[in-house]
Amino acid sequence: MRQQRKAARVAIVDPDSAIFMFRYSDAEAGRHWVMPGGGLEGTESFMDAAIRELAEETGWEDLEPTALLWTWETNFTHFGIPTTQREYIYLAYGPRRDPVGDLTEAHAADEILEWRWWSLAELAVTEEAIWPPQLADLLLALRADGPPPRPIDLGQVS
Repeated sequence: MRQQRKAARVAIVDPDSAIFMFRYSDAEAGRHWVMPGGGLEGTESFMDAAIRELAEETGWEDLEPTALLWTWETNFTHFGIPTTQREYIYLAYGPRRDPVGDLTEAHAADEILEWRWWSLAELAVTEEAIWPPQLADLLLALRADGPPPRPIDLGQVS
C-alpha cells in the first residue's frame, strides 16, 4: 500500500520567463530537475508549505506565491516507503538571482545537487529529466495568457 503525501512547489519566473529549478538525486527516480518545494508539515496549508519551502531552499523571503497554476500526482519512494504525492504548484515572479545564505545542510538533507535558471528555449530541447515533463509548454502558455483562471490538473505524472 502506498502512503499519501501532500506537497507544494513554487514556479519562480523571472522577467524573461526563465524558471528557477533544483536538480535532485533520488534513488528510484534518478536525477531530475524540479521547482523548489516539499511536503506539508502537520496541519500546514499548501500555500504555507510553499512559502516555507521556498525560504528554506533558497533563502528568499521576499517572494510571494500567488496563483495556483497546476496540480499533479507522482509516485516515488520516500524514505523507503512507496508514496503517491499530490503537489500544488504556485506562481511567484521574481528577479534572476542566486540563493542566499548557507543552504548546504538543507540541500544535502533534501539531496539537492545543484540549482539553475532555465530559459524556455533550454527547457524545450533538454535531454534532462524535468518535472513535470510538459513544463516548457506550460510556461509558454503562462507567458502568452497569464495564470489560468483555474488550476490545471496535470493528472498522474511519472
